[in-house]
Amino acid sequence: MKKVLFVCVAFAASFLMVNQAEAQQLKIGYFDEQQLLGAMPGIQKIDTLLNSYRMDSLRGEYDYTLSDYQHRDSLFKRDSATMSPKAREMAMNDINKLKYKLLRWQDYQAELEENKKQELLAPFMQKIVTALNEVVAEQKYTYVLRQDALSPYVNAPLLDNVTVRVAMKLKLQLPKELEDEWKRQSGGGAAKPATSAPAGTKPRG
Repeated sequence: MKKVLFVCVAFAASFLMVNQAEAQQLKIGYFDEQQLLGAMPGIQKIDTLLNSYRMDSLRGEYDYTLSDYQHRDSLFKRDSATMSPKAREMAMNDINKLKYKLLRWQDYQAELEENKKQELLAPFMQKIVTALNEVVAEQKYTYVLRQDALSPYVNAPLLDNVTVRVAMKLKLQLPKELEDEWKRQSGGGAAKPATSAPAGTKPRG
């Protein structure tokens, strides 16, 4: 859970600040962690794990909740006439809680699935955050903006695309046209990519 919170904090803000005392000049990069997730080795397993969680854990919880509700409701209809007012009130409260949970089950399930997804993504995001921090320090960026915060009218320099630098550090495969253009602009200083999926492919789900 702490890892998930760390990831949320790391990417909730629109930019990251670097110690300006160490910065010789203003240097701004841009970054999109979502473009890296689809290229991370093992990320494809998340869909399978989420589906297993949905069918095994959540389906089991739904079936149990429905069965519990039906059982309590049946007992209440049978015994309510002989219950004390206090016992009747408590029984009704329990039944209503179960009924409410069943009525909003889709929202409840979606929330749990999203939490599970973030839990499964946390190790991948941790690697991205670590590599990002290393790139920011090495390249002495003053600010790193979220890519989706950039104006569509701004033609941001390719060499300030921190996403590419992080992909290189993680040895993720880059699209060939991007790698070629990076080499051209940087004078051939691109790292050799690994054989994972190309960076820039977003994870499904």
